[in-house]
Amino acid sequence: MRKFTVITAAALLLITFYSCAGAGPDKAFIEFEYQKPSGRASNQFAVWIEDAGGNYIKTLYATRYTANGGYRNRPDCIPTWVEKSGLASMQKSEIDAISGATPRAGALSYTWDLTDASGEKVSPGEYNFFVEGSLRWKNRVLYSGKITLGDNPITVQADAKFFYEASDNQPALTEDSPENSMIGPVTARFE
Repeated sequence: MRKFTVITAAALLLITFYSCAGAGPDKAFIEFEYQKPSGRASNQFAVWIEDAGGNYIKTLYATRYTANGGYRNRPDCIPTWVEKSGLASMQKSEIDAISGATPRAGALSYTWDLTDASGEKVSPGEYNFFVEGSLRWKNRVLYSGKITLGDNPITVQADAKFFYEASDNQPALTEDSPENSMIGPVTARFE
């Protein structure tokens, strides 16, 4: 009987090892350096995923001020995410699950468990990742990149697009404005 138990346990270990080994990577990480600029109308950002067709999949994080209604007071606060996420029609419990206080400066990492907003696993394939930040008033940055989910780990760097616009007696930022470093280079790792 003991020999049978040992053989059965060994077989189960091998089956578990081979089923896990063939599963491939199961998480993606969106990472960047964050520097908190001083002053009003800044420090808001969101991190989210879309499919290759541009359909919203899931928000990994959004700053609490914007998610809890701040976008109504400041419509220029991370407007791409507000629109894509359908924030206006989200339930409070959904908002609470994705939002948090503005973090301290430093290296930030947000984990995507490869599920959609309903908790369902997504299929392998190409996905878009985004980080949008309000730099100062209407001035903002939108990082975007594509990551392919499959069997092999991959790391990709996002492209940045800056939007500079003056508002309410506030000048537009310029390319050398210190607020441009609020969100550093953004990368996505699939592993």
